[in-house]
Amino acid sequence: MTAVPRTRAGFVGLGNIGKPMALQLAGTDGIELWVHDIAEEPVAELGAAGAKAAGSVAELASAVDVLSVMVRDDDQVRQVLAEVLTSVGDRPGPDPLTVLVHSTVAPETPAELAAIAEPHGVNVLDAPVSGGPMGAAEGTLAILVGGSPEAYAAAGPVLTAMGSKVVHAGPVGAGTRFKLARNLLHFASFTAATEAQRLAEAAGLDLVALGDVVRHTDAITGGPGAIMHRDTTAPIEETDFWHGVFGHVVALGEKDLGFAIALADELGVEVPLARLALERLAPGLGLPKDSSH
Repeated sequence: MTAVPRTRAGFVGLGNIGKPMALQLAGTDGIELWVHDIAEEPVAELGAAGAKAAGSVAELASAVDVLSVMVRDDDQVRQVLAEVLTSVGDRPGPDPLTVLVHSTVAPETPAELAAIAEPHGVNVLDAPVSGGPMGAAEGTLAILVGGSPEAYAAAGPVLTAMGSKVVHAGPVGAGTRFKLARNLLHFASFTAATEAQRLAEAAGLDLVALGDVVRHTDAITGGPGAIMHRDTTAPIEETDFWHGVFGHVVALGEKDLGFAIALADELGVEVPLARLALERLAPGLGLPKDSSH
């Protein structure tokens, strides 16, 4: 029986999310892991888990087939890639090096990095993650990937070792755009949550209990993702299945938002997001705005 070849993986940036991601790789059969970080402690921890330490990014890049990068910002990613490209000629074997950029960068950065790397025979994929340190530690991250099908396939064993949902979003840059759309919802929802907390506080309610109820019911209903099943944002025809479903959502939503805004007015609480939601809920779902509001 032919032995399955091991994937030589590297990881640069062993921080809050990078370290648990790398630990997932260290514990995966069929992956030989090399790591590098300027901090000694996480490198030692990965060494204890079976990883090999590299003294530099260049040394790491010369030893691996797939290199994950999880550093702070665009400038650090560029610096890492520049160091990677100094060692490309030292790599054994014919297969190109694949670099996975897990850091969330500006929308234009992945294509810029890919253009810099291409003349050196290096493939760059943007592969930002969603799920935070908890998902990284459990190996349940969503990893959103942009790049060529060939590079995506080459990175497959590494990606599936770190995430339980891996999405090939499209060409290079698509993973980053996917992550930004997801995080727009994430942080806009956080802002709406603070508005709800101010209303609840003014009404004399227990904010901790409110948070507990939100988490409980979102786990049942799916939270904001519950309305995200259509493959378009176009207006909905009356014959469409979703017309009836979203019509019911709008009827309930406009009623409850109206009551919440009235309560806020009574208590003197500013709720601009709630007012905007009342105005935009129906058209956002693809339905005409009820003229009664």
